[in-house]
Amino acid sequence: MSLRSTFATSRFTIIALAILVNFALARGVNAQKSDSSYLRTLKYKPAKTSYFKNGLHLALPPLKPAATSNAKINLARPDDKLVTNVKVYPIPVTDVLNVKYNVSRNAYVNVNVMDVLGNNVLTLFSQRVEFGEQNISYNISNKLSRGFYFVRIVVGTESVNTRISVL
Repeated sequence: MSLRSTFATSRFTIIALAILVNFALARGVNAQKSDSSYLRTLKYKPAKTSYFKNGLHLALPPLKPAATSNAKINLARPDDKLVTNVKVYPIPVTDVLNVKYNVSRNAYVNVNVMDVLGNNVLTLFSQRVEFGEQNISYNISNKLSRGFYFVRIVVGTESVNTRISVL
């Protein structure tokens, strides 16, 4: 009989201690809510900026003390735009056309020059590229006559058109 009462007493003691610890922790959280850092974390909501939209590109930490890594990590979401930050310069173009753009993930890229009617006049670039910033320089002297053209960049299913003038 004394063995049964010992087990019952120990179970009762463990349950009582668990309840007391629970109340003690709950009071500690209430006291912590007055802390300003706790309130800042509750109110913090990340803004919708290009920083979050384009994903983070981080360098990996070194694996060995003397080794460094330059591998890119792409954290872009699948619903993000494939091509961003498209710049075509100089305008007006005289001899060299520069195209700069950013690709959010590995994709097939076509860069074409079209006339005003939409006919393909010149293909500047057509191949698969890795994510990141891409630059194309193309010599157009004696290939395009004077006038207005469009540069179309097609990445996957997205396309961006930019008007240029050739002198």
